[in-house]
Amino acid sequence: MDKYRTLKLFDYDIFNSSLSNIGLKQESQCVINTLNQYSYVIAEKDSEFKTVLTNSTLLLPDGVGIVGAVKILVGERIKKIAGADLHNHLLKSLQQVGGSCFYLGSSHETLAGIRERLSIEYPAIKVGVYSPPFKETFSNADNEDMVKHINEFKPDVLFVGMTAPKQEKWVYKHKDKLNVDIICSIGAVFDFYSETVKRPGKFWINLGLEWFIRLLHEPNHLWRRYLVYGPVFIYLVFKEKIGMRNKGQKYLYDK
Repeated sequence: MDKYRTLKLFDYDIFNSSLSNIGLKQESQCVINTLNQYSYVIAEKDSEFKTVLTNSTLLLPDGVGIVGAVKILVGERIKKIAGADLHNHLLKSLQQVGGSCFYLGSSHETLAGIRERLSIEYPAIKVGVYSPPFKETFSNADNEDMVKHINEFKPDVLFVGMTAPKQEKWVYKHKDKLNVDIICSIGAVFDFYSETVKRPGKFWINLGLEWFIRLLHEPNHLWRRYLVYGPVFIYLVFKEKIGMRNKGQKYLYDK
């Protein structure tokens, strides 16, 4: 990660550079994940998930909770970078060179919507898609089939959307079998881009209230993430802050 500026938050190296620094040509395989308050709390209980996140090539600060934690604990102002931001950046780069991308995950309906929108907005991009079986655990045959479809298509970028932590764990277990330079776990972006789920507008995003509008629109799906894990994350941040004060410690971060 030497070419990217990062800072340390808890046990994670958080990406603190511009997306413009992420190019399509990588010296080695680049696995990009995101960290938000929900995934942080889940990872504290799930050691496998934590290992996956800490071994990301790049870990993006996706959420006002992470941005706020960095300000409180590290004393730095950073910009939230959502999976949707990464997705848009890479699509623009692929369009310029006539590159290719592959979408793994979600339903046939969502993937069809993605294909249709891409054909209009980014006609130079070659697109492959695969909807895996809807089940909690994939069989070895399922995994081999997914890897086969991806490698046969030979994409420049692989987007994985299976929700966290399933998507990140799948990538971590199979990345060495995938002939792809850039792999991104971006979850809800599949639904946002296909418009099967509407993402809140820039007004709410800029106010840091995207989470609130999403909660209003999808209460059954998101109430636990924001109303349960949100307060837990806040507690953990201030617990860390108090511990630092008691020890007279400060966080050290890369410049």
